[in-house]
Amino acid sequence: MGFEINGKTYETDEEGYLVNLGEWDEAAAKYLAVEEKVELTENHWEVINFLREYYNDYQIAPAVRVLTKAIGKKLGAEKGNSKYLYELFPYGPAKQACKIAGLPKPTGCI
Repeated sequence: MGFEINGKTYETDEEGYLVNLGEWDEAAAKYLAVEEKVELTENHWEVINFLREYYNDYQIAPAVRVLTKAIGKKLGAEKGNSKYLYELFPYGPAKQACKIAGLPKPTGCI
């Protein structure tokens, strides 16, 4: 399974998450966002980049509770709440944002 953009192939698992995290790039993120019916804005990119940094630091994709708390610490209370994150990623901030960010599905997500 996978998709192709400009001659580059991206392999995905059965749920659409990238198999090789190193393949991720902005083109992949935009493709995955379209598949998830998310129109990427600066706020989306802020969360996506935060998630990628978090993953690089801890080698784990955070569950929504951890994500909310960590974003609140780094980006402020107005962004560190589930209402804000669900507005950006309506099908689950951790699950959907991690997919677009090219990260594995967070532990505990169904």
